[in-house]
Amino acid sequence: MLTTTTEQIAGREIAQVIGIVRGSTVRSRNVGRDFFAGFKTLIGGEISEYTKLQAHAREEALSRMIKDAEQLGADAVIGVRITTSTIMQGASEILAYGTAVKLTDQ
Repeated sequence: MLTTTTEQIAGREIAQVIGIVRGSTVRSRNVGRDFFAGFKTLIGGEISEYTKLQAHAREEALSRMIKDAEQLGADAVIGVRITTSTIMQGASEILAYGTAVKLTDQ
């Protein structure tokens, strides 16, 4: 499955726009990560526990978006975007979305 943040795919022509596809996940922090992150806030720097949590959540949301596109018979997803929103204190939703398309045969 081709995915891109652009509205076109170089060298390919869009034959059909299928529609919006999306994938999301809601993640919360845990006590263990919060405990170690608390120490990190005292000395400054990157909180790698949260970086890893967010990276995994982004990949999961993208994977779910691609699965949605595959179920619709798409060849690619264009205009891919990722957003984050707070659901409640300590929990965030990561949403990946884009436009599923069929490409012409080369």
